Amino acid sequence: MFRKMLAQVRKIPRGKVATYGDVAYAAGFPGAARQVAWALHAGHIDVPWQRVVGAEGKILLTEEHGFEQRMRLQSEGVQFVGLRVDMRTQRHAFFGKSKGSLKIGKSKGPKAKAKAKVSTRSGKTRM
Repeated sequence: MFRKMLAQVRKIPRGKVATYGDVAYAAGFPGAARQVAWALHAGHIDVPWQRVVGAEGKILLTEEHGFEQRMRLQSEGVQFVGLRVDMRTQRHAFFGKSKGSLKIGKSKGPKAKAKAKVSTRSGKTRM
């Protein structure tokens, strides 16, 4: 499992990042984000560990390790918005189109509005 996860981390190009969940999914183990962290913690020198970040681009390492990760990413040209990596532009796409380029959020279309309606005991419908 760890070998497959580390192989996916090695595929992340310079200037791009992926989340722990992205790496787990690409390795064939969806939902195993924590195991990606364990695999990286094993300390393989040839693995670009700094290119793996938490959900929504957050650096999860603390203190000097987190600072080192940010400095390494910035030296590769990774852009930050505040304390997070700009995932819309910096996310690596393991399978073609990047998840970061997809629209995230609730749809405001007619179907979404229809699903939002809930009937109450009195028979009235509310949004």
